[in-house]
Amino acid sequence: MKNDFHNAEKEARVKRKPVEAFRNATKGVKIRYGIASVIYILFIIWLRNPVWLIGLFVIFDLYFTKWVKWAFWKKRYREGEKRNTWLEWLDALIFALIVATIVRTFFIEAYVIPTSSMEKSLLVGDYLFVSKVAYGPKVPNTPLSIPLIHNQISLFGESYESYSELIKLSNKRLAGFGRIKRNDVVVFNFPNGDTVIRNHPEIIDYHQAKRNIGEKNFKQWLERNRYELVARPVDKKDNYVKRCVAVPGDSLQIKHAQLYINGKPAESFPGQEYSYAVVLKEQLSDKALSQLGLSSEDIRNAGKNQGLRGYSNLTLTQKAYETLKASSSVVSITKNEVYNESCFPFSDNYPWSIDSYGPIWIPKKGATVDIDTANICLYQRIIQAYEKKSLEIKDGKIYINGAQASTYTFEMDYYFMMGDNRHGSYDSRAWGFVPEDHVVGKPSFIWFSSDKDKSFPMNIRWKRLFNAIK
Repeated sequence: MKNDFHNAEKEARVKRKPVEAFRNATKGVKIRYGIASVIYILFIIWLRNPVWLIGLFVIFDLYFTKWVKWAFWKKRYREGEKRNTWLEWLDALIFALIVATIVRTFFIEAYVIPTSSMEKSLLVGDYLFVSKVAYGPKVPNTPLSIPLIHNQISLFGESYESYSELIKLSNKRLAGFGRIKRNDVVVFNFPNGDTVIRNHPEIIDYHQAKRNIGEKNFKQWLERNRYELVARPVDKKDNYVKRCVAVPGDSLQIKHAQLYINGKPAESFPGQEYSYAVVLKEQLSDKALSQLGLSSEDIRNAGKNQGLRGYSNLTLTQKAYETLKASSSVVSITKNEVYNESCFPFSDNYPWSIDSYGPIWIPKKGATVDIDTANICLYQRIIQAYEKKSLEIKDGKIYINGAQASTYTFEMDYYFMMGDNRHGSYDSRAWGFVPEDHVVGKPSFIWFSSDKDKSFPMNIRWKRLFNAIK
């Protein structure tokens, strides 16, 4: 009897001819099919890939012919037969994963702020919704991936890559609502994240570690500590969030910690902060410091002045600076200027630091620059890592793809990103330009915020909930 039921069902599916199936369908089914088809066609136009038109046949079969049992895990029940609850839950779960993956890939995704590099504009523990359509979503380079997992999954105390590179797609961005503007807050794939030391999470930048340890000793250091290197495609690099302070074609310079764009002082923001050396008549309590807007991490890192009351590294916004300066307990307050840190492009020809940087020009698609052995350090990573050209320097001459070159024309736009915590941000000053194909999206608003130094429910920052990001 059971076999007769399944054979009849199979025979019914085979006999359903397209025209007959469409004609016999109810008006409601036809309307739903029409709506689904229109939405899908608009999606294909957005993708700009006619190959996906084949999906229209799948939609037609789902609504009318039913030749293929797409939900193969679902059982067709006879009247009065008991339903399998587990299979129904599985069906709901698979549907939810498909919808969530599509929404996450092409429309909007949730992120959390893990570090203080954007304070006080964005705080550690802020949960953001990031719009993928603001600048246009990227088609994944590695479509074979565990749903809702970015690049790593932990199992039994070990970390593994959560994706496969059996299928690798070229970089492609769909149409968006606009382009990156100067001073936009942007989420992007970490440019130096193409190679990571996976079992040493404290080292966030393989390239910096290699420079610090030295080219000759680096390989031995890896082998001695049994560290594993992992190469990642663009879409599986770690995600960073910074402010885009300079767009393609801009000229950037930092003098005495003041940022200049195209020769003019850059716009400041209420949450922007610097570190200060403060001398006091009497030491402030932690409570007084927290009332100035300092987090527990800020207070821990403030540093006591040797032989004096005060702090050597107090991180303050402009508002907090003015409040503290007006206090009768302040003897002096001076903005720190950092000149002893090595910065991109790590060359004796460019002895820059985070507070004395540039001038530097931001590469623009289609623009051509003169290159020589003195300035090639500015563009070497662009040419080799981002635009995939071979580059050699022999006998004082530069060869790109085997041909001698004295100029280079850029194939992509590039951006310069900085954190609003100007003395506590690991940003473009440390690793250079952000290519356009690394841009992920634009943070829209904070949907939740939690202070890790407080317990529930006092840890919820109610005033930050649903605030737009500026």
